[in-house]
Amino acid sequence: MAYRLSEDGRYSVLVIEHGGSDAGPFIQMPAALSYPMNMGLYDWGYKSQPEPHLANRRLATPRGKVIGGSSSINGMVYVRGHARDYDHWQESGARGWGFGDVLPYFKRMENWHDGGHGGDSEWRGHDGPLHVTRGPRKNPLFQAFVDAGQQAGYQVTGDYNGVQQEGFGPMEQTVWRGRRWSAANAYLRPALERKNLTLVRAFAQKVVIEDGRATGVEVLRGDRVEVLRARREVVIAASSINSPKLLMLSGIGSGAHLAEHGISVTADRPGVGQNLQDHLELYIQMASLQPITLYKHWNLISKGLIGAQWLFTKTGLGASNQFESAAFIRSAAGVDYPDIQYHFLPIAVRYDGQAAPEGHGFQAHVGPMRSASRGAVTLASNDPKAPPNILFNYMSQESDWRDFRKAIRLTREIFGQQAFAAFAGKEIQPGVGLQSDDELDEFIRQDAESAYHPCGTCKMGAVDDPMAVVDPECRVIGVDGLRVADSSIFPRITNGNLNAPSIMVGEKASDHILGKTPLPRSNAEPWIHPNWGDSQR
Repeated sequence: MAYRLSEDGRYSVLVIEHGGSDAGPFIQMPAALSYPMNMGLYDWGYKSQPEPHLANRRLATPRGKVIGGSSSINGMVYVRGHARDYDHWQESGARGWGFGDVLPYFKRMENWHDGGHGGDSEWRGHDGPLHVTRGPRKNPLFQAFVDAGQQAGYQVTGDYNGVQQEGFGPMEQTVWRGRRWSAANAYLRPALERKNLTLVRAFAQKVVIEDGRATGVEVLRGDRVEVLRARREVVIAASSINSPKLLMLSGIGSGAHLAEHGISVTADRPGVGQNLQDHLELYIQMASLQPITLYKHWNLISKGLIGAQWLFTKTGLGASNQFESAAFIRSAAGVDYPDIQYHFLPIAVRYDGQAAPEGHGFQAHVGPMRSASRGAVTLASNDPKAPPNILFNYMSQESDWRDFRKAIRLTREIFGQQAFAAFAGKEIQPGVGLQSDDELDEFIRQDAESAYHPCGTCKMGAVDDPMAVVDPECRVIGVDGLRVADSSIFPRITNGNLNAPSIMVGEKASDHILGKTPLPRSNAEPWIHPNWGDSQR
């Protein structure tokens, strides 16, 4: 947002950021991705409320507290989403956000490098700020995963961000020359070289609204409260957790909820904080018959050598997030478009860095894409410093349980293919002893984890939609001079990881803010395969 608004040259732009610098090696080294999201220096440290359908566990909800936001602490996986996702947005009231409308913005933001693996060049951008690359895929397990998918009856795709998302193939990452290519590196640093852009380190407490118009932001800078005035507009891009919190603290939200906390109502929008969505996933882990996994580097000496190589040359194992193969599949005949995603990793390890006790192993992260469950972000108090209440309400629909059981069983089929015969030992997790629906449900209840893709809490829709928070130009309904532009405006979660769609929102919203004519709509067919309506198994 800062990049595009300052690039225009007509206006001065002020960026308010509470977080600090991203200069540390742990945050820039792709292979060290589990560190920043577990460090209070970079992460807000949020947790969900006890989730009633997941054994009352409180799940981690990392959000970036650093320049670059969550793109500076995420897994660096790059997925645009499926064409049908955006057509659904348009059908639900987000006019002008169909696939043909957003594709030109994906292309504008990308600088795509296929790494010699092939892809759909005409569908991709080649001179944008955001470098998108592919890992070297040298470990034979990456190809075994793709081959096993094909042997199980699924398609292979050379570019899931191109003409065909569906299938098994290489995974893409926001890594460039061995470094995390976050929104800070891609957009903010170049923009800060312009004289019309200023970065202010401060804690935003609320938007100041006078006579129905946003006129500034109340911030805490050091120990002093002050108001930073906006001559034109205020744009909130504080994440699907903090954006609704800021709106509610500013008097925009459910009137009854605001009254509970003694906040005067400026705009009664009951949708603020509602419609919270996420992707849950499980790790299906297998022991490896060969010592070829990353576990051989899971010791202090090897980690030190990898870190030193990366520090001095930006090469080696440290220069990849190690998610180098992926898949999107349909779970059954009649499913409209892929509804299960896989990340493949050549080690059996959790996000918190705990390796499986079996040692050498590998895993597939698997989860359904379009859960019907919905949660909410609400205020815990009217104190801006208080974390909000976050309840995802995971697994609250019976369809969620059916979808996850199916995902586990399909993954077992894939790992049982001939391509893994030389590699796959015993099943570490969930373990072959768990077979019945009840047994798998208990495994899901105890072990499902967030994929860290929260969205939807300031839903974009038609002005007459009572649950919409912003209109199709990202303007907050009922308040002038105020917009929201981040993953909170998604009407429905997209297929895959959310960094790319979030950046696309910033790209497209900037044109709306600047009053520019949207980029010409693409007439390309929306990722339609000849066997579109049939199962590929």
